[in-house]
Amino acid sequence: MCMMHIYIYITSNPPNCRNGSNVVSKNLSLFHTNTSRYASLASGFCERALHCCHLYGPVWKASFGPILTVHVAEPELIEQVLREEGQHPMRSDLSSWKDYRKLRGEGYGLLTAEGEEWQSVRSLLGKHMLRPKAVEAYDGTLNAVVTDLIHKLKLRSQQSSSGLVTDISAEFYRFGLEGISSVLFESRIGCLDPVVPVETERFIQSINTMFVMTLLTMAMPQWLHRLLPRPWDTFCRCWDYMFQFAKGHIDQRLEDERQKTARGERLEGRYLTYFLSQAGVPLKSVYSNVTELLLAGVDTISSTLSWSLYELSRHPEVQTALRDEVRHVMKGRSVPEARDVAAMPLMKAVMKEILRLYPVIPANARVITDRDITVGGYLIPRNTLITLCHYATSRDPRQFCDPDAFVPRRWLSRSEGSHPFASVPFGVGKRSCVGRRIAELEVYLALARILMHFNVEPAEDSDPVQPMTRTLLVPEKQINLRFIER
Repeated sequence: MCMMHIYIYITSNPPNCRNGSNVVSKNLSLFHTNTSRYASLASGFCERALHCCHLYGPVWKASFGPILTVHVAEPELIEQVLREEGQHPMRSDLSSWKDYRKLRGEGYGLLTAEGEEWQSVRSLLGKHMLRPKAVEAYDGTLNAVVTDLIHKLKLRSQQSSSGLVTDISAEFYRFGLEGISSVLFESRIGCLDPVVPVETERFIQSINTMFVMTLLTMAMPQWLHRLLPRPWDTFCRCWDYMFQFAKGHIDQRLEDERQKTARGERLEGRYLTYFLSQAGVPLKSVYSNVTELLLAGVDTISSTLSWSLYELSRHPEVQTALRDEVRHVMKGRSVPEARDVAAMPLMKAVMKEILRLYPVIPANARVITDRDITVGGYLIPRNTLITLCHYATSRDPRQFCDPDAFVPRRWLSRSEGSHPFASVPFGVGKRSCVGRRIAELEVYLALARILMHFNVEPAEDSDPVQPMTRTLLVPEKQINLRFIER
């Protein structure tokens, strides 16, 4: 039996109970009792099943109703939970991530910190990552990276008589890492060079493996690490290298600053490591926050760009309309700027639709620590992990007509009247994604220029690609596309 099969659900009409609070308390007790017994099996034959976790939200919802143990699969109920989160929202335990930091003595970043520690860094980064004017300052830096991406796609497409570029997610993974590194360090790390540096390629592989191992290590109780040490050891080695990689670049930038100061030169810069260091954030916290921002930014960019071009290749009428919009706004210019995006409603609609169909985070979570709350008429005890099933709500036919279809124009008319919490790919409230605006800008700039340079078509005889869960939502297999130069 896999972890996903032992979830105890709450029906909309609980049997033999007068109120929902009895159901929640009883089932949570049974859930915690059985977790350790069944979790040991997850490291073996359940690994593939764990990749399908995003699909269980819709199944549970259809079978058992909107509240499933602590799984919330209704936009109205998700809103109720998020409006109860308080001043210092607690997302979820991420126990294995925190266990690693305790073991190695590393600091906590935005993804793992809680309370006042999280709030102080969040407030600082928000000034430079969430304000539109602050983000616009990065368009020149990001456009330089997009230029290298276009050159790379041209070289790869020219290597095939049909313009075929295989495994575009891997290419966009490198692009995402180069882009976020430019914002964090204001320096390039060679992800788009003809030969990618060994240390950069190893960092990318470490991220990939870490996310796979996250599923296994969180499903396994700590005592099982001694009996089956390989998942935990692999998980730790990946984090070791990610911290090593980030620390190397941070230390180099700080050393550059010290040398400038010694020469009497003025310190200035827009990169985020500079802002953190100048604000007096402890170096240990700088290391952890930059490491977590690196891995968070890479997957968001890679996944969103890959799925965007996948769907546009299969909907040439949308691709043509989007290209026409970009060309109209550009008025003969070859490089778009951040301010151009405001005049591209279809571009924004395409991204919203992609993130509705393929949310990078298929489920989020909250823990209300200071009080019991009522959700949908059920009393949920404090300190309960409440999973928010975003994949389920974003494909709910009651919220979206033809929910599995790629229809960007639904976001232009808004005639469907979907609930505002039905699709929240970046989260909502204080704990929403701090890098949202930078990630969106990077995708907008890349997508606009790719469409100006190429017609994107499906690979011949290509089968549909489905999403799978690897902690985050990713393509289950390679996405191969034809890039035909215009």
